[in-house]
Amino acid sequence: MKRILRFLSATAVVAPFALAPAHDAAQQALTWDQVEARFETTNPALRADADNVDEMKAEEITAFLRPNPQFSVTADGTQIAPNNGVWAPLSGTFVVPNFSYLHERDRKRELRLKSAQEGTQITASQHEDLKRTMEFTLRSTFVNTLQAKAVLELARADLEYYDHIIQISRDRFKAGDIAQIDLDRIELLRVQYESEIQTAIVNLRTAKIQLLQLLDDRTPIEQFDVTGPFDFSEELKPLDEFRQVALASRPDLQAALQTIEQSQTNYKLAVSNGSTDPTFGAWYTWNSSTNNADTDHLQTLGLSVSVPLRIFDRNQGEKKRTLIDIDKSREAGEAARAQVFSDVDSAYAEVQSNIALLKPYRDKYKAQATRVRDTVTYSYEHGGASLMDFLNAQSDYRQVQLAYLQLVGAYLTAAAQLNLSVGREVIQ
Repeated sequence: MKRILRFLSATAVVAPFALAPAHDAAQQALTWDQVEARFETTNPALRADADNVDEMKAEEITAFLRPNPQFSVTADGTQIAPNNGVWAPLSGTFVVPNFSYLHERDRKRELRLKSAQEGTQITASQHEDLKRTMEFTLRSTFVNTLQAKAVLELARADLEYYDHIIQISRDRFKAGDIAQIDLDRIELLRVQYESEIQTAIVNLRTAKIQLLQLLDDRTPIEQFDVTGPFDFSEELKPLDEFRQVALASRPDLQAALQTIEQSQTNYKLAVSNGSTDPTFGAWYTWNSSTNNADTDHLQTLGLSVSVPLRIFDRNQGEKKRTLIDIDKSREAGEAARAQVFSDVDSAYAEVQSNIALLKPYRDKYKAQATRVRDTVTYSYEHGGASLMDFLNAQSDYRQVQLAYLQLVGAYLTAAAQLNLSVGREVIQ
């Protein structure tokens, strides 16, 4: 009977893990590079924003269009024949076709095209900035998924270890080494481990759901998985290097600098729009009237030039507005530059802090917690330690291991924040 109980207990513990490989084999584990590539091609918000760039390119065509020429025809033939006084509406018909064209001076078309092209560049930089911020959310969710997997593995390993302790306690109880109350307390604590596993499962599913939403993926959660290193690196380049990379890479800063250039172009365009544009015209007249004794027909050709007198409206308001807009764009550019330094410095300090916390855990605390737990467990198994000593050692071990995993997750999130601040991936 004793052997049967031990076999059933061992089967209950091993069964979930025996099924795990078949389940994992059905999953499609994606690396970060694969997740990022899929996100760039499938996320609907990112694709919708990319259409703004195409729209701005289409506006470049409109900006460089020439004015349409004007064509009109005038016909008149209502007159009375001079010989008999009879009304002959078509006997004196004359037709005047007129052609005119507005000529734009001072490089108006070229400046409009340049302003539109600079607007396209700004929109493209803003699109890259949206991609930058959304990929930070994606990376954070990816890290949360890896952390949830690590926590779930830790919870399952803790439960497996604790089930071993329960079996030892049952053997000691049967041998009369511990009381029933002590055995009951040990068995009751198992529910805490079960609860931690269920919480870890829910957290993992939630992280996967968020990741699938960002990827616009309808894959069932059970068939979706990600993989990647869940660790930290204590190597960190100097702060000045990250600052220089950020100044060259941050798309929001590039958009601010491009806005200054567009403002300067818009001012030149406003000055150009204040200049005078002449309208050239030409017409031809054909008169079929027989009133002219010298000829049966009268044909003439005429040219004209129309020049507006820009006495009152010389585009003064737009000139002043665009000139002010240059100063406003420069101030916004300085603010964007200051924000870059602030973001990089803050993210860099956060990464440094996480590294400082992780190093003693990796080099000392994890090994100490494992050693204390194993030593106290061995002592408890042989009656040399009390139940309270064992429970405290087990609790300390779990807290240290869980704190380490949380710190690694915090480090990876801080690294993603630093990548966001710099504008590209500088820490993998």
